[in-house]
Amino acid sequence: MPANLTPEYEKADRRFREAGDDAEKLDALREMLRTIPKHKGTDHMQADIKRRISQMRKAIVKKGSSKGFDQFHVPKSGAGQVVLVGPPNTGKSSVVATTTNAPVKVAEYPYSTALPTPGMWPYEDVQIQLVDTPPITSEHVVAGLMGTINFADVIAVVIDVSSEPLEQIDMAFSVLSDRGLELSHLRCNQLDPENHRLRSALLVANKVDLVSAGDVDALRELYSGGLDIMPVSAATGDGLDALGRKLWELLAVIRVYTKQPGKPVDKDKPYTLATGSTINDLAVEIHRDLPEKMKFARIWGEGRFDGQRTHRSEILHDKDVVEIHQ
Repeated sequence: MPANLTPEYEKADRRFREAGDDAEKLDALREMLRTIPKHKGTDHMQADIKRRISQMRKAIVKKGSSKGFDQFHVPKSGAGQVVLVGPPNTGKSSVVATTTNAPVKVAEYPYSTALPTPGMWPYEDVQIQLVDTPPITSEHVVAGLMGTINFADVIAVVIDVSSEPLEQIDMAFSVLSDRGLELSHLRCNQLDPENHRLRSALLVANKVDLVSAGDVDALRELYSGGLDIMPVSAATGDGLDALGRKLWELLAVIRVYTKQPGKPVDKDKPYTLATGSTINDLAVEIHRDLPEKMKFARIWGEGRFDGQRTHRSEILHDKDVVEIHQ
């Protein structure tokens, strides 16, 4: 039976053969498995791709162990991880430096950032992890960087709105698309879990202090229906509060406070959970053995009686207070 391979599969196969590092190869293999027609004629090919995916995973783990650590792997922390991506001199480092205490290098010359640098941005009583990255161009993407980008919860494409923004956007979109990523305005919890190419994303139009409001409006009109455009200025701080709110929205997480019976609420360190999480999910987050020991829970929050007794399957909402009884 003929394989009848699709153009999407052929593109993924070509990307695998042209990949510059193991992370890109692994991502291409996953895309090949997703796009290959599923019928008897491709059974052996599917098995071979799965075998190569398994081998590639082991090779990446082994290589990371032998080197001690992967400089391009940034462990996730806080409410979610947002990776900033863009051309040289768009101000990615300035955005991270302004919103976090990360030791990023801010310079007027391009390519001052050589490796991913994470920082924690306080948002109300939680923190969002921002990751500064080396710049991308149509001619060059630093080996290993796609692994960082692929691992992100949200991708923020940063452009300099004062200098040919359309060319910057088209280039960044093209680079990411050629490497198998699809950027979406949808929240993380709205993405198709079967489509490993999809990532929640937005456009950060930096340096708005150098242009007129009409320039930003024109850009928004041109890209209406696509990614949301967030105008900001790392130099003046304009728009950063709105950007933080938008990132929180895209991450699709909630914060939940806990309390012990007879004691006040602990509001210093809320738990962050995916939207739609339950009391049971919270218990697992607190301690993996807690669900087995839990007898019932009480909850405080909007639309509920204070301290009402509830079942472990109760859906949690942002800023709920939960008291677990063992």
